[in-house]
Amino acid sequence: MPHPPRLRPGDPLPPGPPRAGRDLLLETTDRGLYCAAGDFYIDPWMPVDRAVITHAHGDHAHAGSARYLCSREGERVLATRLGPGAPIESVEYGKEVSIGGVRVSLHPAGHILGSAQVRVEHRGEVWVVSGDYKTEPDPTCTPFEVVRCHTFVTESTFGLPIYRWSPQREVFADIAAWWRANRDAGRASILFAYALGKAQRVLAGVLGAESGEIFTHGAVERLNRDYRRGGVELPPTGYAGSEPRGRDWAGTLIVAPPSAAGSPWLRKFAPFSTAFASGWMRIRGARRRRSLDRGFPLSDHVDWPSLLATIDATGAERVLVTHGYREPVVRWLLERGLEAHAVASRWEGEPEGEPAGEEEAHEGTSAGGALDAEEGE
Repeated sequence: MPHPPRLRPGDPLPPGPPRAGRDLLLETTDRGLYCAAGDFYIDPWMPVDRAVITHAHGDHAHAGSARYLCSREGERVLATRLGPGAPIESVEYGKEVSIGGVRVSLHPAGHILGSAQVRVEHRGEVWVVSGDYKTEPDPTCTPFEVVRCHTFVTESTFGLPIYRWSPQREVFADIAAWWRANRDAGRASILFAYALGKAQRVLAGVLGAESGEIFTHGAVERLNRDYRRGGVELPPTGYAGSEPRGRDWAGTLIVAPPSAAGSPWLRKFAPFSTAFASGWMRIRGARRRRSLDRGFPLSDHVDWPSLLATIDATGAERVLVTHGYREPVVRWLLERGLEAHAVASRWEGEPEGEPAGEEEAHEGTSAGGALDAEEGE
């Protein structure tokens, strides 16, 4: 029997199978989100036979699986994450493949280079797993695409009304002004940003507004190479570790992962000013807790208004909420008549730190978490 025509983004969404007769197309297991009909996992937490990967951050991509499927745009950075010889197959955005009779396609998520939403269709039922996503376009990755579905599995990293992002151009202008002020004061500017995605977005954001030379930590520089090979335009950068001892760093911008904060590695750059580019900087007190001079609220995750707008745009009649502030989002959706459920995850929060307690975030007096590992895991 031939398949029904594939739905395109924006097409009217026909009703799925009757609710009473439905099985869950995806289910949570001790290995992660599993599609029994196709015998594959999406972002599994441990090695499996077949893994469909939304993006290459360490909380979504783990080494050891027998086969991986990712977007063509994300293949290079996933290979860097998983290591040489990883068995990766990649497909262009929007191209449909069949896995065990289940129709699977990947669609842009706008999170980092190669990030993808996973569309799964079987017996007339359409699910979309968002992975991590943001809806404001940036030049380092393909912009987010709304994909209509019956069930939408969404992240909720910043799923509280307090999280509302300013336009990124304003944040980049603030970063450039901070850098200029430090240059004029004879200081280096040390900007902490996660090595995969955020660092490259910041670098692209200051392109054309440079106040001096730009250097990077090794964890950032090796991923810069992947981005450049993927066609992303970044300003010239140098590897800070290759510079001679005793050089004058005044006026330079050094982009490093948050794990470098407070480390002996920083001493050679003195005198310097420190800043952190993260969505958690939206909460008052986050900068102070980390002894930072500046905090720039810049996230690669969707904020509260865009989260709600995206859910509405998908046309989903059921929403499963994971990764972050699940319960507040579920309550909000239930109050508005949608079917919604919280889905537990092994990983909570974004790579930018551990979220504040819900009460603290509502009060705006605390921020999430510890500075994280070099690759933003």
